[in-house]
Amino acid sequence: MIAGSASSTHAPIRLGMVGGGTGAFIGAVHRIAARLDGEFQLVAGALSSTPEKARASAEALGLARSYDDFAAMAKGEARRKDGIEAVAIVTPNHMHAAPAIEFLKRGIHVICDKPLTATLAEARKLAAAAEKSGALFILTHNYTGYPMVRQARAMVGASDLGRIRLVQVEYVQDWLTQAAEKSGSKQAEWRTDPERSGAGGATGDIGTHAYNLACFVSGLTPQALAADLSSFVPGRPLDDNAHVLLRFHGGAKGMLWASQVAPGNENGLRLRVYGEKGGLDWAQEDPNRLWFTPYGAEKRLITRNGVGAGPEAARMSRIPPGHPEGYLEAFANIYAEAARAIRAFRTGAAPPAGTLYPTLADGLAGMRFVDACVRSSTRNAAWVTL
Repeated sequence: MIAGSASSTHAPIRLGMVGGGTGAFIGAVHRIAARLDGEFQLVAGALSSTPEKARASAEALGLARSYDDFAAMAKGEARRKDGIEAVAIVTPNHMHAAPAIEFLKRGIHVICDKPLTATLAEARKLAAAAEKSGALFILTHNYTGYPMVRQARAMVGASDLGRIRLVQVEYVQDWLTQAAEKSGSKQAEWRTDPERSGAGGATGDIGTHAYNLACFVSGLTPQALAADLSSFVPGRPLDDNAHVLLRFHGGAKGMLWASQVAPGNENGLRLRVYGEKGGLDWAQEDPNRLWFTPYGAEKRLITRNGVGAGPEAARMSRIPPGHPEGYLEAFANIYAEAARAIRAFRTGAAPPAGTLYPTLADGLAGMRFVDACVRSSTRNAAWVTL
């Protein structure tokens, strides 16, 4: 069955979920984001690898249909006239590829948490399945949904900064400063486990967000990098800190710092972009403000709904000026963009102008970044190509 074949244009998009059962942080975030605009209706799920927990979680959420595993769910939903049109995959990294492929080959759209997969080989296999399927694939790099990130991207695209020279991005946390994985933290356990997380620790978890944001705003494509990855906590098999130098096509240079062992930092994602004519500075913990400094002039503050903000920011803004708008709203913006694309898919039309969301290509780029970082670090931070 091709997803959406039995649906009217304006009916809620029938959504399924793999993972995200009771106690799963990111699953709850996806559910909030999906329902914020009333575009999606969650109707089915395989919410846990444990059947008992999957059923209990489904009952707690009032799901119409619960499955013991994702394979049964993909087969069962594809056979139904009222089966799901899209599925959100919110499992640990090593369980992204297999479910995504099962649903894609049945024409069901996939909304997948980042990073794309645990390994680059899995990512390439998933890409081949997506190309064969023809269904949509949306990757939830949610920071691209912030209004001022869209504003920054538009300003770079309009050459307000001139030719880009420097890109500085950092994503810094402190929650893994101690061995949280040994004290019962489920989030820490799988993120520090190579079997479930993949080759990158902090690099894959938050470094891919920083990398995606830098590329999204700057419009640049990295050519090579040199990475120094560290595991500061004794016995931790994956990196918890990364220093990465970047060389972009066209001559621009960049630096990326990702750390989960920097005390005093909660979710310090910050991006600075500098060109021949000026610079931009944005921080996720103060997301409604973007600082723009034209060379030789005073620093200018651009707010989400204020003077200087353009239509790209306005499309992503939900509430009046002066009201805080942040993480959940940005996440919901990615789901809103996905909904526009899925509704267009129902009729065979092109998505509305301006529809923009992270795709499989962005996911592949993130996996190439992790792979290159690991290769570079094992060679004493030697330069490697992407």
